[in-house]
Amino acid sequence: MKRLILALAASVAFAGMSVAQTYPTKPITMIVPFAAGGPTDIVARLVSENMSKTLGQQIVVENVAGAGGTTGITRASQAKPDGYTIMMGHMGTHGAAPALYANLKYDPVKDFEPVGMAAGTPILIVTKKAFPANDMKEFVAYLKANADKVNQAHAGVGAVSHMTCILLNSQIGVKPTAVPYGGTGPALNDLVSGQVDYMCDQIVNLVSQVKAGSIKALAIASAERSPALPDVPTTKEAGLPEYQVAAWNAVFAPKGTPKDVVAKLTSALNTALDDAGTRKRLEDLGGVLPTKDERGGEWLGKFVASEVARWNPVLKASK
Repeated sequence: MKRLILALAASVAFAGMSVAQTYPTKPITMIVPFAAGGPTDIVARLVSENMSKTLGQQIVVENVAGAGGTTGITRASQAKPDGYTIMMGHMGTHGAAPALYANLKYDPVKDFEPVGMAAGTPILIVTKKAFPANDMKEFVAYLKANADKVNQAHAGVGAVSHMTCILLNSQIGVKPTAVPYGGTGPALNDLVSGQVDYMCDQIVNLVSQVKAGSIKALAIASAERSPALPDVPTTKEAGLPEYQVAAWNAVFAPKGTPKDVVAKLTSALNTALDDAGTRKRLEDLGGVLPTKDERGGEWLGKFVASEVARWNPVLKASK
């Protein structure tokens, strides 16, 4: 009997090694929890294109939008943990969601195998063209004096533009009228036409309008200026150093995905981030790529825990 048990154990171990060694043998699905064409979708498609070459199997992007991205992530978290379903999570789905959704069906810290950070998209503070402030100091002063008259647009509860402006407003100490929209497109359209006063959103959504002069960019909430908009000062340069925030995107697998499989996915992601063509395409959009120290699952797991801790008090206080 003892020999039989040992033989079975060895067989199971060998089978696990075999799966890891041959993975992947078929296409992989990457669930993106937002509509096609948005920043997370763009990042997912750029990195997955290169990852597919490394892995030798196509990564097929599937958009599953709804509930601030939590619908797609919930579905992905419940997939078979075999490496053939992965997901592109982001700041909202894996950082802010626990504070926004009382009945969230997943735990961002416990229910996933972190694969690695893909790219961050810094936040811009932008205003309508006719807004009576031309820099951050004037903007803050105007908001404090006219908070009851100013309105701020966002793309809906749980959207990056919603959360990041809550953080900005809390740091300034104002509560302007928040105007929710059904997405970034209509919110930005009304900002361009002057129907709303300001927004906070990802640089990738705003570069073309800023360059065209349709809206004003007051500052970028990152440590360094962006090559995509080199004339826009950082929040530190502009006088609001405490406002540092980026909408990050990262790859996760369902909990229980074999470690060797996760390691292969991490390696493929790192190869994509080291590829000159992929890097340029991401950076041209205003994306910020993770440093060597910010790569891999271990770092990402700790980072997610810190993001949940960061957003929980801010968002709960805003309610």
